[in-house]
Amino acid sequence: MADQLYLSLWYPNFRLQSLPAALTGVLRQFALIASDGKTNSPFARVHAASTYPIDWTETPTYQRIYVNDDRAADTPDTKGSIIESAVAEATEQLHDDTAYEFEMQWALWLPEAPPDSAEFEDEEARLDAIWKLQPSKVRIIGFGPGFDEGSFEQNGQIRVDFGLDTPWVLEDETINIDAAKKIQQNVEKLLAFTLSVEKHCGITSRLLWTESGEPLAEKLIARLQRLN
Repeated sequence: MADQLYLSLWYPNFRLQSLPAALTGVLRQFALIASDGKTNSPFARVHAASTYPIDWTETPTYQRIYVNDDRAADTPDTKGSIIESAVAEATEQLHDDTAYEFEMQWALWLPEAPPDSAEFEDEEARLDAIWKLQPSKVRIIGFGPGFDEGSFEQNGQIRVDFGLDTPWVLEDETINIDAAKKIQQNVEKLLAFTLSVEKHCGITSRLLWTESGEPLAEKLIARLQRLN
């Protein structure tokens, strides 16, 4: 069963005033991995930014969706989606009971069912699936210490929400060798981002975890060892 995948990050002696710089650092590392170092890639830009007061049940007090395509290369939206600009605008008003969320994208290998079959209703459909690189949404969230009753203690001062873990954990028994290699590339990209954050963002600890509590990190490493 698909599970939600997260990466939680904790920082030493963290203060609310440090949050914009910390968010910028994590977003930069994500952009480097997502865009393969190409600064003109749409994967190097923020796609949306929102701020949530008090807890997740509240309506955002700030929200901006950016246009990141070739047709809008010179528009204010595209220029505003540069990481430093997007973070500065969204965090202009810092409040300790607010969460600051930034949506980015990267390309992951995902299966598409053949046109003449129901989507993965049976094993044969999964085996015949065509794997394609597709944009996948990632949310990077910075938590004020008072947001959601101090949930940062469990979630981290910054949490990365990858969405469902499907691109990384499809079981080997249900896929062929080519699909296994595609999943391997997804896993390598995930681990590259995690290690890059650890190396460059000044964190004290990190935790890659799933909503169900399954020990995903060990499973991903074991998958890479089987495929290499």
